[in-house]
Amino acid sequence: MTSSWLKRLHSDHQRIARAAFRVAFFLLLGKAAGAFKEMAVAYRYGISDVVDAYQFTMVMANWIPVTMVGVFSVVLIPVLVHAKDDSKTKRQQFVGELLGLMLLLGLGVSAALWVIWPWVLSFAGKGLGTEAQAMSAELIWAFAPAAVLTLLTGLQAARLRAHERHINTLLDSVPAFSILLFVLAAGPEQGVWPLLWGTLIGYIVQSGSLYYLAQRADGFWGRPRFGFHAEQWPALAHAAGIMLIGQIAMSFVGPIDQYTAASLGDNANATLGYATRFISLMLGVGAASVGRAALPVLADVTRRGEAVRARSIALKWSLMMVGIGLAIAAVAAMLAPWGVSLLYERGAFSAADTERVSSVLRWGLLQLPFYFGVLVLVQLLASQNRYGLMAAIAIVNFAVKAIMNTYLASKMGVHGIMLATSCMYASSFICYFLVALKPAVLQAKTSDPE
Repeated sequence: MTSSWLKRLHSDHQRIARAAFRVAFFLLLGKAAGAFKEMAVAYRYGISDVVDAYQFTMVMANWIPVTMVGVFSVVLIPVLVHAKDDSKTKRQQFVGELLGLMLLLGLGVSAALWVIWPWVLSFAGKGLGTEAQAMSAELIWAFAPAAVLTLLTGLQAARLRAHERHINTLLDSVPAFSILLFVLAAGPEQGVWPLLWGTLIGYIVQSGSLYYLAQRADGFWGRPRFGFHAEQWPALAHAAGIMLIGQIAMSFVGPIDQYTAASLGDNANATLGYATRFISLMLGVGAASVGRAALPVLADVTRRGEAVRARSIALKWSLMMVGIGLAIAAVAAMLAPWGVSLLYERGAFSAADTERVSSVLRWGLLQLPFYFGVLVLVQLLASQNRYGLMAAIAIVNFAVKAIMNTYLASKMGVHGIMLATSCMYASSFICYFLVALKPAVLQAKTSDPE
């Protein structure tokens, strides 16, 4: 049935569909590991200071490295796709210099996290309890070195995706699987240490595995080189600089949520974290599968000079994903208490906690159709080097989120934080869709970013 349906599609649609099925399969396996990890954490810790500390440290410490990976993933994959026309020597030099840059940036971020963490706790984490702050100070010993590993992982994942290989999606679950093992193996009085060691070892295994797979895809080992001699750097640096403006704005969303939740008290961070991670299970399998599959294909179609086809492909996939997101959101809203109970309710996680998390979750489900639809349009603009528009939309989205967070959290508590996120993604989809509707003649391939 699936094979017959695929044969009726244009070859470019087939490439996206096949890759999306592979990514979705890997994501399902990965999200299963994530779901089991969430079960173990809920069983062991419930809604408590330990989970408050873990959620706060994970979001705040990952803020900068994840922002960097977000920028480089979007701008780097099209460059690597175009680099396939270059000689192996040129590609090897470029990848080596990228690896050297990621090492330097990662070490700098790690050192900075260790130095400034007491200040982060005293300012952004002042709403946390004394015990939660002490636990966060311990957890930073895992998340600070993880900054280097996150940047290296992002580079190797981009190399694989440029070849339309998506095994990195499965390996995204390695940290969660590692945490699961450590939490299950530890006794009930171990505090944050199972989370600490599970996180650190998971990142090490993930980064090493992706490094090996990326060298097999490219046909050469990436060895660190320090310098900017490769011919791809000028265009990449210009595109990354523009994208960084928007990505920095969007990167404040996580810390704003953590700061707002911490100021609400009453384990609001833990409640928000459980609801957010539940939604991420659906967002990952549904939207990321198509979004990750689309970028290398759209970049290749644009490289061939077929801007009209790239636009048509993206709009069709985007509208289809909106419909899928609406259906999933409607079903998930009805089944929210059952799903939260199935995933979390055991051990220290009570029926009252289930009711509390599921009520917050329902407001977050409003983001699904917009998130599903916008990811494909993001890949379209990235494949066309329209980074200026992407940065402008990101700034608008952040403004919407900041305003809505301030207003809705004061009125609705944690529920308002979730609703603000849904408003942000609605704004994002509207902006991207209006831009994508421009006549195709304005979207022709250019050598320089817009």
